Amino acid sequence: MRDKKIQDLIAAEEKRQREGLELIPSENYVSRDVLNAIGSVFTNKYSEGFPGKRYYGGQINTDKVEQLAIDRAKILFGSDHANVQSHSGAPANEAVYYAWVEPGETIMGMELSHGGHLTHGRPGTMPAKIFNFVRYGMKDVETGEIDYDQMLQTAKKTKPRIIIAGFSSYPRELDYKKFVAIGNEVGAVLMADMAHIAGLIAAKALANPLDAGFQVMTTTTHKTLRGPRGALICSNGTVSNPFQPVDKKLTNLPTLIDRAVFPGIQGGPHMHTIAAKAVTFGEAMKPEFKVYARQVLKNSKKLADELMKRGFKLVTNGTDNHMMVADVKASFGIDGKVAEEVLDKIGLTLNKQIIPDDPLPPYKPSGIRLGTPAITTRGLKEADMTQIAEWMSQAIKHRRDDKILNRLSKEVKEFCLKFPLPSDR
Repeated sequence: MRDKKIQDLIAAEEKRQREGLELIPSENYVSRDVLNAIGSVFTNKYSEGFPGKRYYGGQINTDKVEQLAIDRAKILFGSDHANVQSHSGAPANEAVYYAWVEPGETIMGMELSHGGHLTHGRPGTMPAKIFNFVRYGMKDVETGEIDYDQMLQTAKKTKPRIIIAGFSSYPRELDYKKFVAIGNEVGAVLMADMAHIAGLIAAKALANPLDAGFQVMTTTTHKTLRGPRGALICSNGTVSNPFQPVDKKLTNLPTLIDRAVFPGIQGGPHMHTIAAKAVTFGEAMKPEFKVYARQVLKNSKKLADELMKRGFKLVTNGTDNHMMVADVKASFGIDGKVAEEVLDKIGLTLNKQIIPDDPLPPYKPSGIRLGTPAITTRGLKEADMTQIAEWMSQAIKHRRDDKILNRLSKEVKEFCLKFPLPSDR
């Protein structure tokens, strides 16, 4: 690379990733094949439209790449339709809203502090300015049980057009059949935002909401899928020409979604990213990916157990998926920002996180969020989770002792260098 400044920053980031552990549950490491695809000459090509229906010429290869990504995604998730063009998770969710909901109508999503995502109606976001959002949440934060009775009563009262099952900081599994029963009773479309756990669903390590009767599933393609930064929308129904208007009926959801993505909210798709998505979906079809997904869950449960042994109060007292949320205010009398910064000093990267009904502000919340997708990709197993929990405990307890923090940082670095990044293999 001729740009020395950028070259040096890339090298510095590679060094940071090699010498530390990524515990943020929305991050992962991609393979060399995915990196090669996203850095390919497909970045040069404009491809407005869809396979076989483009506005520009020269699409013989782009059409094949996008169709391959579509076909693999449909197989992975068992859907009639897949749109692989969404640039990221937020516009993927918005495209589904715009496809089915009129301005001022109601959408139901999880209470944000209970685990929901910003795109599920946080005030200040664009969807919240257009649609009316109502909430459901946990009945018992000690177990993570969702209050499905309250959800049903709210749905009957507000008549949401869409009910969203999904989260960004919820450590348990959802009962998709209960969502479907409620959605069917009030006539709502069932949408699953599986951005965090799509890889675990693809590997059949966790349940697939489409199998339970959901009509739509959105997801990012990084996180547990181990792909490029991007998104995917799967839906069930009749796939037809997206340039021909169709009636707003459930059977036409695939076409309504395609039209909402393009020309609705974005122009040309990023073909280099779609090529990397195709590689990602192909990797997720391999037997070793199923082994990986099962190990993610084993590591997560083990890490949760080891943290609780060391005095970390976990929201819902454990986890069923790849992530956990710890209330460090209740555990150690510090806020999540302090915990994040202390752990960053020793090479353990995670993020501060609000907890259910958090009395503290979002940028200095009561909790931290962490997970095991990236460290499992590096090759860590259950026994290593004990060491990570111990490092976290020691760093927080001795957060004012630079000598101990320096020693822990060296230990983490020596440990990490035993586990190469996938791109180094």
